[in-house]
Amino acid sequence: MSSAKRPSRRKPLAVKRLPVTFASDNRRVITRFFDPGSKGRMQNIAERIDRLDDDEVARLLDEVFQRFRTRHSNIVAVLEQNFRNAATLLGDAGDVDLNRRLLLGSYFTMEYSIESAALFNPSIVPHLNQRNLPDGAVRFVMSLRATGEGHVSSIVFRTGIIYSDQRIQVDPLSRHTSPISVMQDKLFDKMLFARKLGDIGVPQPVAEAVMNCLPGSFTMPQLEQAMIAVREREPELVPSLDSMQGIRWLAMSNYQLKLPTDAEASELVIFPQTINESRGIEDLRLVRFVHDDGAVTYFGTCTAYDGFRTLPELIETSDFQTIGVHTLNGAKALNKGLALFPRKIDGNYVMCSRIDGENLYIMRSDNVHFWETADLLQIPKQPWEFVQIGNCGSPLETSEGWILLTHGVGPMRTYCIGAMLLDRDDPQRIIGVLDEPLIVPTEKERDGYVPNVAYTCGAMIHSDQLYIPFATSDTTTRFGMVSVERLLDRLTS
Repeated sequence: MSSAKRPSRRKPLAVKRLPVTFASDNRRVITRFFDPGSKGRMQNIAERIDRLDDDEVARLLDEVFQRFRTRHSNIVAVLEQNFRNAATLLGDAGDVDLNRRLLLGSYFTMEYSIESAALFNPSIVPHLNQRNLPDGAVRFVMSLRATGEGHVSSIVFRTGIIYSDQRIQVDPLSRHTSPISVMQDKLFDKMLFARKLGDIGVPQPVAEAVMNCLPGSFTMPQLEQAMIAVREREPELVPSLDSMQGIRWLAMSNYQLKLPTDAEASELVIFPQTINESRGIEDLRLVRFVHDDGAVTYFGTCTAYDGFRTLPELIETSDFQTIGVHTLNGAKALNKGLALFPRKIDGNYVMCSRIDGENLYIMRSDNVHFWETADLLQIPKQPWEFVQIGNCGSPLETSEGWILLTHGVGPMRTYCIGAMLLDRDDPQRIIGVLDEPLIVPTEKERDGYVPNVAYTCGAMIHSDQLYIPFATSDTTTRFGMVSVERLLDRLTS
C-alpha cells in the first residue's frame, strides 16, 4: 500500500449568508376556471341557478362579493369571464341578466394558491427602473418558481434594492395578483413557423401544403382556414387529425401576456396557459440581454412540462407589461436548464445547456429561437457532481471572463453550487474551475420539500460582490454573497 500523500485541497471560499429569506405565502391566490367534469354537470348547475328567484340570486351574489372582493382586484371581471367560458362550453349563453351571469360565473370559478407547496429556484437581474436610488444602490427583480396544489409550477416575481453597504431591502408584496390578458401571437412568420413544424415532427407534405396556402406573415384565423382548405382539397394527405392538431398545438404554444399598465412586476404570475405547460412552468433563468444597438430585452429560458415531456420555452419582455412566451426550437433545444449569455459573442447568440441531462454544452445561433448545434463544454469531474453537472443561470461578464455558476449532483442526490470561468471571446475555453463547491446545503438547510438541495437559476454582480439568491431544499430562498475579486483569484490561480 502506497504511503504517498494526497495533494492538499485549499479551503473552500466562504460565502456569506445574508439575513434575507423568501418563504412561500399560501395567501397568494389566483382565480382559475373551474370545470366540474362534464357538460351535463355544468348544465345541472346552470338549471339550479335558473330556478332561483331574483332576491335569492342577489343575496347569494352579495355573499360571494363579501367573501372575495378584497382578495381579488376585479372580482366582477373574473366572474363575468368565467360565465362566458362556461357558456361557450355549454353552447348557449342565453338571455341572462347581470346578477345571474355573475353568480353562475362564481360557480365556475376557483381559487388556486400558487405558493402553497413551495417557493424556490430564484433568478435575479437589475430592474429596468433604476431611478431615485441613493448612490451605490441597485434595484433588482427576482423570479422564483412557485408550486401549488398538484405540484403545478408557475413563475412569480419579487423586487427590492441592494444598497452600497450590502444591505438588501425587499419591496412589500401586494396581496393581489394582477389580472393578465392572454393573447395568441397576432402574426406568425411563415419561414420560422415552417421550421418549427419540422422540429415537432409534423409530416413535411402536410406542413408544406398548409404553408403554401399562407402569406409571409399570417394570423391564427388564416392558419385555421389554410388547414380547412388542405383537408377539403387533399383528404388523402391528412388521413387523421394528428398532423393538424400538431400545427394548431404549435400556434397555441406561442402567446403573449398583457398586464395592466399600472401593475408592478411583483403582481405578475406566469401560470400555465397551454397543453404543453399543463403540469407547470419550471426554473426561469432571467437575463438582462443587451443588443448590439444598446437596446435591452429581458429574456428568460424555462421549461414547460405536461406530465410526460419537457419543452424549452423563451420568455421575453422589454417592460414587464407585455410578455411573449414562445417555444425554443431546433435539434439542440432539448432537456432542461438552458441559460442565455447576456450579449452576442462574435455575432451569435450563445447559450449554455445540458442537452443530455448530464454534461454542460455551449450552443451558438444566429436566431434566438432556433438552436441546431452544441459543443461539449464540461463533464462531471468532481465527486460532488458525479451524477450530473449543469448551469445555475446565465453567465456573468467580468474583465477576466464569464463567471458561470454551476450545479452538481452528488451522493444521496445532494445538489451543490459551484463555479467556472470561461473566456470572454471564446466561452468554449475554460480558464478555471473550482475544485470545491461554493454553496453546500447546511444542516439547517437540508430539510424541506426536496431534501439536500442548494440551487439557483441566476445571480447578479454589484459593487464587486456576487449576490447569489439560492433555494434550500426547494422550500426557502435566501441570499449568499462572495467577493468577485476573491472568486476570480481562485478561478485564475
